[in-house]
Amino acid sequence: MIILGVILLVIGFLTGVAILWTIGIILLVIGAILWILGAVGHSVAGRRHYW
Repeated sequence: MIILGVILLVIGFLTGVAILWTIGIILLVIGAILWILGAVGHSVAGRRHYW
């Protein structure tokens, strides 16, 4: 998600398309938050198995 965010940022910057720039920033921030949560040991969207 972080890599996709960076790619969209670069494409949006080079082409001047503001929506790609905005989506790239959002994906970059969400990816960084999920990466940090995973690094400190929190389960993100964990699943419970009942069997």
